[in-house]
Amino acid sequence: MICVEPTQDGFIFSVEGRRIFSHSRRSPCVEIGTAETSVKSGRGYGGLRRRGAVRNPLRTCKIVENGEGFVAIDFDGRLRLGASYKDSVLRLSFSRYDSSINMFRFRMAAYPDERIYGGGERQARLDLKLSRVPLWVEDRGVGHGSGLIATFSRRASGSTGDGNATPFPVPAFISTLNYWCAIDTSAFVRIDFKRSSTVIDAWGVPREISLGFARDPAATIGAMTATIGRQSAPPSWCYDGAWLGFRGPQAELTRKLQRVLDAGVKVAALHASDWSGHPLSGKIAPWDLSLPAAGTGSSGTAYPDLEGFIAGLRGRGIRFLGYVNPLLSTKGRLYAEASTYDYCVKDAAGHDYLLATPQGTAALVDLSSAEAFSWIKDVLRRELIDRGMSGWMADGGECLPPEARLASGESGLLAHNRWPVLWAQANREAIEETGSGSEALFFVRSGWLGSARSAGIVWAGDRLADFSREDGLPSVVPAALSLGLSGIGFWHSEIGGSSTAAWLRRSRECLDRWTEMAAFTPFFRTSEGQRPEANAQHWSDDSSLALLARMSEVYAALKPYHLAVGAEYVRTGLPPLRHPWLAYPEDAESHRLIHQYLYGRDLMVAPVLEAKRELTKLYLPEDEWVHLWSSRVFRRGTVLVDSPAGCPAVFYRASSAFAPLFDAIRRTVRRL
Repeated sequence: MICVEPTQDGFIFSVEGRRIFSHSRRSPCVEIGTAETSVKSGRGYGGLRRRGAVRNPLRTCKIVENGEGFVAIDFDGRLRLGASYKDSVLRLSFSRYDSSINMFRFRMAAYPDERIYGGGERQARLDLKLSRVPLWVEDRGVGHGSGLIATFSRRASGSTGDGNATPFPVPAFISTLNYWCAIDTSAFVRIDFKRSSTVIDAWGVPREISLGFARDPAATIGAMTATIGRQSAPPSWCYDGAWLGFRGPQAELTRKLQRVLDAGVKVAALHASDWSGHPLSGKIAPWDLSLPAAGTGSSGTAYPDLEGFIAGLRGRGIRFLGYVNPLLSTKGRLYAEASTYDYCVKDAAGHDYLLATPQGTAALVDLSSAEAFSWIKDVLRRELIDRGMSGWMADGGECLPPEARLASGESGLLAHNRWPVLWAQANREAIEETGSGSEALFFVRSGWLGSARSAGIVWAGDRLADFSREDGLPSVVPAALSLGLSGIGFWHSEIGGSSTAAWLRRSRECLDRWTEMAAFTPFFRTSEGQRPEANAQHWSDDSSLALLARMSEVYAALKPYHLAVGAEYVRTGLPPLRHPWLAYPEDAESHRLIHQYLYGRDLMVAPVLEAKRELTKLYLPEDEWVHLWSSRVFRRGTVLVDSPAGCPAVFYRASSAFAPLFDAIRRTVRRL
């Protein structure tokens, strides 16, 4: 029940006895205003500037409706707040404000003893309490630490090195006091958790702010995802083995694949990221199926018989995955077609907005146009699904320049954060409209609130092929945990990392440690990296190939568990890779864990995240834990276990229904 308790010059707003926000003339809960906005493209949120800001704290208020389930409050005659409460979810909506308003501030209750999780993909710090969190979709780049590796990486990539940058922010968070909050807006948002109240700043009035309340952490994440959405389950073939990321023409892929199969590797798919003209550099590049590198149809040289090649793989139980993004090379036929029909986003002069890339200029499909949206779906169906592909990487959802002009009339600034949602919707609908929903998939690296409803699988984006905490192998664990606490369940990283500067080479050790960790995640996808010739590769090293074979066997043997964990997420919202706090909320030590995780309810994984380490220290919450590789039993506490290559620190709960499966893996998996 909603309760609005009058005070001397305001009110206290509460639900079921829980204080949500308060208002007074001295400390108003709502501010609105206007400001002039400028944008420096390519600088991320660091390029967003506001000048001439005029803020208006709304000090006076009038309760115009007050019932058990709905309250309406008018502030200064300039904004009306409507509050409805049903099924333990409070929804705050805003109306009757001037359309010029592009500054909004709302203060809600905060608590000094709570921890705050979520906010989308985070790289290091999971607890957001006492921090300010900007939320803006952008490629994070590499080089976010203070060491030499980070410094050189920033210079090589042109990154600003801002650790807050992320391609998958989500304006939603959960508290250890068992409540959650989601802000429904596409505008730039900054949430300040440093003050005595939680302050939400947005560059536009949100459509809605939702808050929910539950009995425990698992129910809290479940209630939040029931409101903001959950991903649908991927096809079951995903769990049959590794998705091998290879580059090169058809003959070279065939040779590499046979080498891997001969070594006994379990293979579910072959991911050829350069079949569509995607270059070997790490930058998102324009693509076009008619470019020479694509090799499709009569103009292709790399894939003289793509359909036949895909069908041959399918006959061996191996799927073919490709690559697309919404950037069209101005040299290709797709751009010529899109430009003719006026399907590209525009610049200030009304011309196609041309983006400069290392491979030439590119135009961006205008997803705000119903006609262009339908056209790109037809392209995906015709050129990928109809050729027999079972999926693809749908890259580039973060590419909309905020100063671009759109067919819908919406400003690029307000559409930017929503762009990856639209891009995911186009890919999802292309698959579903062909009836391939149970067989085909796509994976993305960028997203926003609402992405879970349409995004297929999420990947961790480009990571340095090393052990650096900010950008390398260690960074993918907090990335997975924070996305899981933001509602994203089906996630993976590229084994071995993909980003390498001229001075950095991926070591065999880094590749091997990444491989063994990935066996205990939802999906098992390898990558040759941006500079394959400089990187250690599975297919060129007998020892790494043997380890890949071992871990692919482990991964494939876990298929019943993968399926059960995925089904649990779809049903309850509990992410497959989950923070131990979700299962052990009363364990204070579990709150502090950042580099180990639960996979499902029954597996505790502490991957090796440092070079030259064969001992792993980890914390086990109160339970009876069995070491996967030795069958030794442990209980609560900090433990130290051997973790040679191919044997990462993995424990399972003795009471698990899958204990016989886990023990069978120990006994039957091939040895190194």
